[in-house]
Order: sequence, then C-alpha cells, then structure tokens
Amino acid sequence: MLAAVAAAVYLVDVVSKIVVVATLSDRGPIELLGGLLTLRVTRNPGAAFSIGVGMTVLFTLIAVLVVAVIIRTASRLYSLPWAIALGMLLGGALGNLTDRVFRSPGVFRGHVVDFLELPNWPIFNVADSAIVSAGILMVALSLLGVPIEGRRTPSPTESGAHEPDPTSAPGPAAADPAAAASAPVSAPDPATAPDPAE
Repeated sequence: MLAAVAAAVYLVDVVSKIVVVATLSDRGPIELLGGLLTLRVTRNPGAAFSIGVGMTVLFTLIAVLVVAVIIRTASRLYSLPWAIALGMLLGGALGNLTDRVFRSPGVFRGHVVDFLELPNWPIFNVADSAIVSAGILMVALSLLGVPIEGRRTPSPTESGAHEPDPTSAPGPAAADPAAAASAPVSAPDPATAPDPAE
C-alpha cells in the first residue's frame, strides 16, 4: 500500500507540473471556482509553501534523508493508515526532490514548480499538499496510539483489567487443594444402603 500511494502521489505531482509548465508558463493567472483557486506558475527555491528561500541544497539533503528513513521503516510497516500516511509523505518528497535534481538552475539546486494558489495562502503544488496531509494524519495516528506495526495500543479500560467477580470466587476446597485431600471421608449410612437380598 505504501508503494502504491507513493507512486500515485508522485505520478500526479510530476505530470501536473509538466502540464502547467508547458501550458501556463507564458500566461497570466487563471482563476477557477469563482476565484477560490488560482493557477499561477512560480519557481520556488525553498521548502513547501515557499518557506526557507535560499536554502535549496539543505532542503534537498533533508528530502533525501526523509526518503531513506521511510524506505527503511517500510520493512516493519503493517498498519494501513500508517502506510497511507508514509506513502503520501514519500510521494511528495520524491516529487519535489525530482524538481531539485533535474530543474534549473542545477543539480540539487533546482527550483520547485508551484502553481496552486488559495486566497491568503502561499502557492503550492500537489507534493506540498500530500506532505502536509501526511503530517496531519501521522499526528492523528500518534495521538490515537496506532503504531506502525499495526497493533493499536490499548487504553487502561480496554486492557481487560477489572475487579474480580465475587459470584465467581472459588470455594474453600478449590482455594486449598491440600485441605480438600486431607478431609475425612464419611462412611455410608447403613440405613440408606441397599439390601443385597433385594
């Protein structure tokens, strides 16, 4: 699942950037949905949402580290929600890393293509939105106690701990087997014994 989600995010991000660069680079902003969404092509040397402009090489190294950590974590990943979250993070990191490696002005210094703009919000791309969504999902999973191994951490009320039921308490014989073994065995009552002649 992780690989499928990562591949889907990466494919959508790369294809969308290729299309907007080819068709919108020489055009002005295009407003959609009554101005709620604007398509405006920009080149971002910083991190997601144009944060950290001028630190392109550092963010490239961080992206490489993130990809390596996710790939290593995948070997012990058995939780579907965590697979989706890490898949989105991996796909987004690879999408922006591709721009930094292959786009101008040079290897590891390439500027990321951003083209999605919301009112009062920095311009971003598909990879950015996937990274942020993955972060929100990972925080939620951590708060809910869902580990990446796929077993939810039970709360104290779910762990099965409860007070013993008085009605199911064992009797004296069951509580002390030695006392039960040493207890005298009473002989049968002759008055109630069956008559052999009968």
